[in-house]
Amino acid sequence: MNQPQSQSLVIGQLATGHELSIPCYRFSGRDSQAPSVYIQANVHGAEVQGNAVIYQLMERLAELTILGDICLVPLANPLAINQKSGEFTLGRFDPITGINWNREYANLTPAPDWLPAHLALDDQQLAAAFRQQMLASIEARLHQDYGLSTGKRQALLLQSMAHQADIVLDLHTGPKSAKHLYCPAYAASAACYFAIEHVLLMPNTFGGAMDEAVFYPWWQLRQQAAALGRTLDIGADAFTLELGSQERIDMADAKVDAEGILAYLSYRGVIANAIAPTPMVRHGCWLRDYRQYFAPQAGMVEYLAKPGDIIGAGEALVRLLQVDKFGSPAALTECLCPDDAIAILHFASASVYQGTELYKLMTHTFELTAARAADIQSKA
Repeated sequence: MNQPQSQSLVIGQLATGHELSIPCYRFSGRDSQAPSVYIQANVHGAEVQGNAVIYQLMERLAELTILGDICLVPLANPLAINQKSGEFTLGRFDPITGINWNREYANLTPAPDWLPAHLALDDQQLAAAFRQQMLASIEARLHQDYGLSTGKRQALLLQSMAHQADIVLDLHTGPKSAKHLYCPAYAASAACYFAIEHVLLMPNTFGGAMDEAVFYPWWQLRQQAAALGRTLDIGADAFTLELGSQERIDMADAKVDAEGILAYLSYRGVIANAIAPTPMVRHGCWLRDYRQYFAPQAGMVEYLAKPGDIIGAGEALVRLLQVDKFGSPAALTECLCPDDAIAILHFASASVYQGTELYKLMTHTFELTAARAADIQSKA
């Protein structure tokens, strides 16, 4: 049986002076050449299902043959987890700065002169040097003269752990949501291993989230090398797994997602055990076709399309009730879907302002087969 080493990582101090810490679990691999893994959950306070998935992963890893080092960090943001208002957990935004907790990571794109100064190194040496350069940059930011916000310090400490790994999985959930995967286009084939049927294919850009903070610097390094006539096959892959709805723990469902993660880790050679992916039809769309639908007017909302529903253009998405207009046609309004779409998530509350984001919808979808994914990956 494999038993992880556990430790607490101090990520800050409370106003009382007490240290704020998070748990970390580490499984040591048998093969130093196998990919290493970093998995975190619960960066947003209400998004708790990832903790159940990490628990189920550790239960399974205890009985498997582990080749690569694996670091698992549940409860990654205790400030957000404890940010309650009555029966609700808030915890999506830093209450001091208002910034999304998942948009505080640093863009560590290599400077234009870094690669030319290191071109004499072979691929393995170059990867090690670049990883060390990113970690040194984070360390310098942690000690900058004018200090850091609480959220920025926490993000940099998490990012430092992530940049030590070859594979990074950031576990999230939506408000009322179907499972979906954010997958960079250059790693599209990976989407066929996770137990997630909705896949958003991302451009290789940086928007501030953990997955982008990990893969984007490596992608830029490879692009810079290509411009100098050198092909680099180095870097780290990172994905955001959206595991259903927030404020929900489902241990049986967590086991399904844990098996999907293990299928991917088996494919990557992190574990020696052969674990087949769950057979399912996977629907893909490009991130540019992932559309927000905003409330055309205020009112009380009946959500007609459930997460995961396939909706035709012109079908009703919601009914908006303005009960103060009883007796007029404006009291109850049906809002129609503009395009053929798959409903991925909707707002959690039934009372909305005009302009509230009611839905996120996948449009221009296609079946993401292994062959289609491989083609997308080859062209990225």
